[in-house]
Parts: sequence; C-alpha cells; structure tokens
Amino acid sequence: MSFPVGGSPRGYEQVTGLSVVKMLTVPASAGRAQIAVSGQGVRYRDDGVDPDGTTGFPLAAGTEFVYAGNIRNLRFIQVAASAVLDVLYYQ
Repeated sequence: MSFPVGGSPRGYEQVTGLSVVKMLTVPASAGRAQIAVSGQGVRYRDDGVDPDGTTGFPLAAGTEFVYAGNIRNLRFIQVAASAVLDVLYYQ
C-alpha cells in the first residue's frame, strides 16, 4: 500500500536492531515521514518517552502510515525479534 505524501523527498532510512529503543535519523529539512513496518510488529511513542514491549502504540508487521507530527520525537521498539522499519522522509 502506498500513500501520497507530497512534498520534496528528503531521504530514506532502514531501521533494524529494534530490540532496544531507536529514534529515527531525521534529515534536517524533513517534516513528514512515510513509515513501513515489516518482519514483526513494533510499538512507538511520539511524546519523547520510550515505549517497551507492552506500552506504546502498536503497529503490526505489514502496516504503513504517514506521520506528520514531530518526527524527531518518535521512538520505536520491536515486540518480537526481526522487526524492520523502512522510512521515507519528505519536506
């Protein structure tokens, strides 16, 4: 599934190693992100607090969404081994 994000592309990142909390490496000019979850589900928070295996907003593997809040505050952790995030950044 693909979502029309709009704006100018600002980069791509693949995030692995989500057995520990990870933040995104957001390009300076990016203001939105299209995020796809694969392998296993993850949990995330956008309030600057770390999620864990049972708290945070759950996203199942196969989920794709556009985030337009403060992407620099996003924090992710996997709920089972092998979760991967693919992230496209836009201005």
